[in-house]
Amino acid sequence: MQLEQMGIYLNVKEATVVRITSLYWIPEAPDWDFITNDPNASLVSIRESIVAKGLMADSSAVHWGAFPTRE
Repeated sequence: MQLEQMGIYLNVKEATVVRITSLYWIPEAPDWDFITNDPNASLVSIRESIVAKGLMADSSAVHWGAFPTRE
């Protein structure tokens, strides 16, 4: 896995962000947008980045989510 794939991803439809730090699951486009490669970014800074990138006009509803478990 490339280090560039680790970080924070956003699902705009669900207003959910996930923190990716391993190979377990990598979010895929078009459902997920890469926000930052800093896996320790705070939710406040993530929300600011989302607005700055033009992904959402109002990111106040964005919350932490969980990635799916493998079966």
